[in-house]
Amino acid sequence: MKIFTGSSNKALAVNIADYLDIGLGKSVLERFSDGEIHFYIDENIRGEDVFVIQSGTNDANFHLFELFIMIDAMKRASAERITAVIPYYAYARQDWKDRPRVPLTARLVADLLEAAGANRVLTMDLHSPQIQGFFSIPVDNLMAQGVLAKHVKRLDLSDLMIISPDAGGVGRAKWFAKLVNADLGIIDKRRPKPNVAKVFNVIGDVKNHDVVILDDMVDTAGTLVLSAEALQKEGAKRVFAACTHPILSGDAISHINDSSLEKLIVTNTIPLKENAGECDNIVVLSVAELFGEAIRRIHKGQSVSSLFT
Repeated sequence: MKIFTGSSNKALAVNIADYLDIGLGKSVLERFSDGEIHFYIDENIRGEDVFVIQSGTNDANFHLFELFIMIDAMKRASAERITAVIPYYAYARQDWKDRPRVPLTARLVADLLEAAGANRVLTMDLHSPQIQGFFSIPVDNLMAQGVLAKHVKRLDLSDLMIISPDAGGVGRAKWFAKLVNADLGIIDKRRPKPNVAKVFNVIGDVKNHDVVILDDMVDTAGTLVLSAEALQKEGAKRVFAACTHPILSGDAISHINDSSLEKLIVTNTIPLKENAGECDNIVVLSVAELFGEAIRRIHKGQSVSSLFT
């Protein structure tokens, strides 16, 4: 087994390799002066089971193409099997036609991964589970709820209630509520355009409850801030938020700082932006062990289904 990493999340890749007690594969990944990607593998991988770790980030376009180039190189170097380990699957929100004449970019990324030579994909908390159906190769979609739930339990919150920030996330929130033995609530919102949300109603009695807003990602943090305000107006005592992918684009950090959120709990599928240090309300949990165990089981041909919770 060989593990390689792109430039998007080297820290996570190192932690995964440490869990598996192996070193990262030797390679050179750099840019030519005109910005083109230069990559080559500096060791023999013929007949090897290769895993390449590359996450989506705020520079998703570059890192995706970097991943395609790395996979192509591994295919041409005669790797036995190539698994693309993508902690955050970029373009996952563009997975359906919400209006005429728009692309299904999540499907396009899937097609490009297969065309590059990926034999398998390992990812985490896809925005929509249906994206797995865009592939004709095996896809393992890990869930971070177990990692997040352990931390929430340690907070020792009283009269805990899990809140889904929209109707689409009810299934995820319902499962999380079961893990932490809490009640479930829903926020009814409308999104008139991308990255703009308007909160309407809170469904469920949150008065005198500690609440945790659960989502798969936080981008501009606009939804989180509006949700926290709505919950406090309804009488919630303390408001927390938990999500898997901390995209935190634009003014997200300042929005969180200025909000009533007590803590935002995230994982390290995406490295935090440099200005995240300005926010003391963000707690980062590691999913390296979960990915490492999944990689180990895939390599040995063992079941990974128990890791999907």
